[in-house]
Amino acid sequence: MTDATDDAAAPGDDAREALAAELSGLLGDALVESHIEAGENLWLRVEVEHWHAVMAALRDAGFAYFGFLSAIDWTDAPEGRYEDTEFDAAGVGTDDDEAASATAAETVRRGGGETRFQLLAQLHSPARHAAVLIKADLSDVDGVPEPVPSIIDIFAGADWHEREAHEMFGIVFDGHPNLEHIYLPTEFEGHPLRKDFPLLARAVKPWPGVVDIEEIPPELEAQLEAEVMAEFEASGAGA
Repeated sequence: MTDATDDAAAPGDDAREALAAELSGLLGDALVESHIEAGENLWLRVEVEHWHAVMAALRDAGFAYFGFLSAIDWTDAPEGRYEDTEFDAAGVGTDDDEAASATAAETVRRGGGETRFQLLAQLHSPARHAAVLIKADLSDVDGVPEPVPSIIDIFAGADWHEREAHEMFGIVFDGHPNLEHIYLPTEFEGHPLRKDFPLLARAVKPWPGVVDIEEIPPELEAQLEAEVMAEFEASGAGA
C-alpha cells in the first residue's frame, strides 16, 4: 500500500513536509497515510501488522523518546451524544451535507482511518526537536479489537500505557508480560472507555449542563434584581 501525504498541509511548514517525505521513504509500504498540521504535528498512519517494526525503525531514526500510547473508540455511544461540537455542525446549511460531514470527520481523524478502534502513540526526537504521532487502525469482532504487538522491548515506558489501553479499551498487547489492571479492581468486568460501556451513574443522573432549567418568573427576577441593587448601594459601592 502506498503512502499519501495530505494535501491540506498549510504552507510554511517545510520542516514537517521534509520529515514526512523522509519517514515515508523509511517506512515504505508500512505507511498508509500522513497528515501535517502546520506548526503543530505530523501524523503517520501505519498498518497495524507493522506496528512493532515501525516503532523500532522510528527509534533507530532518532525518535527515541517515548511520549504516550493510547487508543480511541470512534463509535457513537448507544444513548447518543449530549452536546454538539464545531465538527457536528460543519455540514449544516450547506448544499452537500455528506461531503461537509466527511471533511469534518477527516479533520478529527487526522491521517484518516475508518475502523472503530485506533491505536495512537507519540514519539519525540530530542536532536531534531520534532515529534510524530503514529496511529494504526484496529479491526474488531463484536466490539473486541484485534491484538497488537507490544512495544515494551523497544520503549520500556510503554509498559504502563499498554496496561491502561488494555484495561480501558480491551486491547491485548501480544508479548506484554503483565496486562493487569491499574485503576480498577481485578474482578472488574468491562472496559470503561469503550463507547458501549454503560455509564450507570448517568442513567440515573443526566450529564451536567443538559438539564432543562426553568425560567425565573419575571416578578421574581425583578425582586431579586432590586435586592441586589439595594445591597450594592448600601455597601457604598455605588457612591
